[in-house]
Amino acid sequence: MLHAALYGDGDDQAVILTYAWDRLLIDPVPGPRGPDDFTGLEPITPAVWQVPAEARPIAPAGSTLPRLAAELPHTFALIDPRQGAEGVTRQLEELIGYLEPESIDLLDVGGDALARGDEPTLKSPLADALTLAACSQVNAPIRLLIAGPGLDGELPLDDLKGTLGPLVHTFTPKDVDPISSVLEWHPSEATGMLAATARGVRGTCEVRDAGLPIPLTDEGPTVHEVDLDEALSRNELARAIMATTALDQVEALSREVCGFSEIDYERNKALWLKDQRPLNLDTETLLPQLDQFEAEARGRGITHTTFRHLTEVLNLDGTQRDALRRLLINSRPEQYAAPLWGIMAASSHHTSRTP
Repeated sequence: MLHAALYGDGDDQAVILTYAWDRLLIDPVPGPRGPDDFTGLEPITPAVWQVPAEARPIAPAGSTLPRLAAELPHTFALIDPRQGAEGVTRQLEELIGYLEPESIDLLDVGGDALARGDEPTLKSPLADALTLAACSQVNAPIRLLIAGPGLDGELPLDDLKGTLGPLVHTFTPKDVDPISSVLEWHPSEATGMLAATARGVRGTCEVRDAGLPIPLTDEGPTVHEVDLDEALSRNELARAIMATTALDQVEALSREVCGFSEIDYERNKALWLKDQRPLNLDTETLLPQLDQFEAEARGRGITHTTFRHLTEVLNLDGTQRDALRRLLINSRPEQYAAPLWGIMAASSHHTSRTP
């Protein structure tokens, strides 16, 4: 979406270097995946591996990257964080040397790359700090872009406004349309809200297992440039981990700087999820539970939510998310504010249709 908006949708497609780090609903194994967690990867350089459509995560791990590679025209390459910031820096340097790209953009949806590290709303600083630390050590011009400021629920929009640089782009429905099919299944809540705001959706969206309220405003579909050095000067964790050579070191410094490691949170949640017994996808059972959730959400001022959040609220397994989505859209199509779920006023009447 960003590549087409900024560079056009011609023959030159992007190489996207990214983590294989999905939520536990997709990947029940805590933390990011490395090359050893996949079959079918293809080497690009000695340290960088491409994730083609034919690649598969090795059970019990899961990953959305192979399906993204199958449905999008770009090349997806895997960030391997196991050797810390020095390892990611080496991967970047090898890839840049091999590709000789015309431009390099570091994209963060939401803006937690700009966190100091002590913000009470900060939940997952590690991945962004690691890439920021690596990019700051590469001998090549890299542009830091923040899309959908505040949409990840990590830093409030008001806290970000003073740090954002010039406006680069504002997404529109035309930008979103080519990836609509991906948004139907991909679990990223921040990207889903980014797309929804680009389509004109406004209100307050409740996300994540904790039920964070995220304002959907006119700032939602914007992309801003931020000076990378200024971001590094703000991000204490990124500065602290620049010389790390192992993910364990990065985690230890995250606990020291931020007071926690999000991988610890995933470990604890994974243990909790093992003891949960998901409900059956039964309309007669689920719809009354949905009605109760929506009534309570309206009382909190919530106008929208995500299917990921609904999956957790309704005590369903991550593998049931797509089935839940189909069931709800078939039952109450008027509430589908693609790719979000709209929470209608109490006086609204639901209509039903059979699948």
